[in-house]
Amino acid sequence: MVDIGKMNKLTVVKMVDFGLYLDGGERGEILLPQNAVPENVEAGDELDVFIYFDSEDRIIATTQEPFAMVGEFALLRCIDVSAVGAFLDWGLYKNVLVPFREQKMKMQVGRSYLVFLYVDEESDRIVASAKIDRFLDNEMPFFEPGDEVDIIVGDLTDIGYKAIVNHAFWGVIYLNEVFEPLNKGEKMKAYVKKVREDDKIDLSIHRYGYRKVEDSLQKILDKIEQEGGEIQLSDKSSPEEIYDVFGISKKTFKQAIGALYKQRLIDISKDSIKRLRSHE
Repeated sequence: MVDIGKMNKLTVVKMVDFGLYLDGGERGEILLPQNAVPENVEAGDELDVFIYFDSEDRIIATTQEPFAMVGEFALLRCIDVSAVGAFLDWGLYKNVLVPFREQKMKMQVGRSYLVFLYVDEESDRIVASAKIDRFLDNEMPFFEPGDEVDIIVGDLTDIGYKAIVNHAFWGVIYLNEVFEPLNKGEKMKAYVKKVREDDKIDLSIHRYGYRKVEDSLQKILDKIEQEGGEIQLSDKSSPEEIYDVFGISKKTFKQAIGALYKQRLIDISKDSIKRLRSHE
């Protein structure tokens, strides 16, 4: 069965001058145009292709991958507005439509919007919606503190950044744990701090607990080596300076250099950290 709006592994059944045809099962033979055909392909080969509809609403395949698949959220730029809705660039030749009924506010050319991609049941076509709340799961998330998750950064609020977790739940990254601005639509890893009673997820962009300290040990040693055995940072340095160099909080930095000091791998002075050798 072919999944519309997703990557599929399909078998080549016929070669033609303008491309090749793939076995689409119940969907019949699906064209992969010549400009998307990889080199040295023969009948019987299997190809990984994305299935969608062309500008004439014919089912078609491409070896291109869009910015997001059906069932996912993404920040996409509006490039046109017509009588039927707004069209967003999602990385394919044909842009994806956001019908007017799926817009929270009238979309404008040149602006980017966080949307959800889905297959409309009535038209059997791929569309996008900016009304993202109704596509998020209302059930309690089953996460443990420290679990790694994928997030998409959302709007900045008074307390922090909203974020979509694993394309399914709302989470928040509090401002006091962010040391540089995050960009709306940015995809990144985060770590679960806790699941609140309102089923929202408190997140951290730094590895939870002592594991993030362990991850920082080698990073600090490598940086000292790169700087010739000594860096002009210490536990007295500002949080901003530490984050600019290592991408970690001052608290994590102090825990990490404390561990390295106890292992007699570094010496810490007022203004610098020096790498110790076995004979020192």
